[in-house]
Amino acid sequence: MTRTLEICVCTYRRPQVAETLASLMKLVQPDGYAVSVLVIDNDDEPSARDVVERIAQGAPFPLRYVHCPQGNISIARNGALTHSTAQLLAFIDDDEVAPSNWLVHLTQAMKTDQADVVLGPVEAVYPNGAPAWMQRTKIHATMPVWVDDQIITGYTCNVLIDMQSPALRDCRFDLSLGQTGGEDTAFFAKVVAAGGRIAFASDALLHETIPPNRVSFAWLLRRRYRMGQTHGRLVAEGGTSARLWAITMCKVAYCMGAALLQVADTGRRNKAILRGALHVGALSGLAGGVVLRQYGPDFTPK
Repeated sequence: MTRTLEICVCTYRRPQVAETLASLMKLVQPDGYAVSVLVIDNDDEPSARDVVERIAQGAPFPLRYVHCPQGNISIARNGALTHSTAQLLAFIDDDEVAPSNWLVHLTQAMKTDQADVVLGPVEAVYPNGAPAWMQRTKIHATMPVWVDDQIITGYTCNVLIDMQSPALRDCRFDLSLGQTGGEDTAFFAKVVAAGGRIAFASDALLHETIPPNRVSFAWLLRRRYRMGQTHGRLVAEGGTSARLWAITMCKVAYCMGAALLQVADTGRRNKAILRGALHVGALSGLAGGVVLRQYGPDFTPK
């Protein structure tokens, strides 16, 4: 029996979406799956329409465009959930490219592991002149977070979701996180809380070219701090305690100590500092601090 699978690309004023779609047009369709592509344009103006319609003319499978404006990524992601009727929904970012066997690996892992959600890794492609420590540590790469051998949340930059799973019923992306980030972390945490199982397909690799404004330690610090804020906010929903605060502060102190001890090794030192920034962000989230904004029509990337 053939299952329907739609790939969703949420885009916002990013010309690289043409490269993303070009890579999707070369995908091998897994046996037993009918593949289609859905582009959700989150710009106030339908700026990606012409690109999508041009590529759709020669597409090997259905490619359609939906305009979901307002500069809020959660609106775009919810638009995918609303406008797609496929049994399986994959997400890929509009600055990533996929190898031809991407979907094959994701679908195989979902079947083998009987999972509700399957994540794949994202490998960073650095521009010329990027700091050696970033390239060596691959600090921009995306991988799942395991706790006690279980993946406890996920991300939308490389994922396959079984929309027929009971754990996905009524799940939506939080609009309040749509301009700060962390909406995908919160979404998949709810899926796990509802009994959903997340698996990992190590071979389902995507590549993301890192733009110059992100080849920056300051950008990484903001990113890790915001990620910590999201984690702290999710934890705070279940209640906080003096012990939790103490543990988190100890983690901050440990990371700063590790950075001092490894000050001569740029990569290890910076990774320790970034880990510390994550825990400082968690403290902010526990305290209900204002979450850093990273998205929207009047946001200027730093």
